Amino acid sequence: MTLKPKHLLLALLITLPFAPATLAQEEEDAEPEAQEEQEPGITDYIEMDPPFVTHVGEPGNKLTYLKASVTIRASRETTRDAVEAHMPRLRHELVMLFGEQTDTGQLSGNEKQQALREEAANRINAVLEEQQTGESITGVLFTEFVVQK
Repeated sequence: MTLKPKHLLLALLITLPFAPATLAQEEEDAEPEAQEEQEPGITDYIEMDPPFVTHVGEPGNKLTYLKASVTIRASRETTRDAVEAHMPRLRHELVMLFGEQTDTGQLSGNEKQQALREEAANRINAVLEEQQTGESITGVLFTEFVVQK
């Protein structure tokens, strides 16, 4: 069956208005997937109360104290429950980490604090993985960091 030019034109006029809607619908259907990949999601800040107060430095030297208020950053709402469930162990890991710091002169430097934050995040994630929570954190923030000699 061959369509005459006027029938072909009529067929185009009938289907043309629906074509953009179909294309737009296909694009909308694809957008949520692209948005899920691009959007960072939520940010949940979990405070570790009370602040950490521990001694740092070499044994036998004058005592130096560190006070650090720590907030954990998570990108999923479900991470909070896992962190709160294992808070005693997580606090223990950070107390041990802070106590390992022997060069107290460098603790006030930005580079050393950044390295300490990264190591804290690694240790927290290691505990969450060891406990098979299926959760992980995205970072550690020091909202207060004081070294007193």
